[in-house]
Amino acid sequence: MRPKPSRRPNRRDDRGSATLVAAWMVVVLLTATGAGAYLGSAVVARHRAQAVADLAALAAAARLSSGGAAACAVAAGVARRMRVDDIRCVVDGLDVVITARVAVAFGGAARAAARAGPATGASD
Repeated sequence: MRPKPSRRPNRRDDRGSATLVAAWMVVVLLTATGAGAYLGSAVVARHRAQAVADLAALAAAARLSSGGAAACAVAAGVARRMRVDDIRCVVDGLDVVITARVAVAFGGAARAAARAGPATGASD
């Protein structure tokens, strides 16, 4: 009498493994795409925050002769026109320090600071 063939699956059988490999490749690709999109969004937000801080600081420094409150009001106006509401203005002697915060599209925030005022130690 012959032994019955076993129904155990052959461990060397690779049917269906391409599906698993393809599924994992899709997961890796989607993860990399999401990470790239978030990184790009964070870089754009950081550049926007720096641009707002720079321009608002220069505008405030130009109006500093009218007083600190007027200078900070001008800085807030520049930031508002650039669609950024979260700025901080500090007058430090003849310098103006602006700190801007811009929301990142997928969560988080980018921050930047700028200082503007007369050059010190400049020789004529």
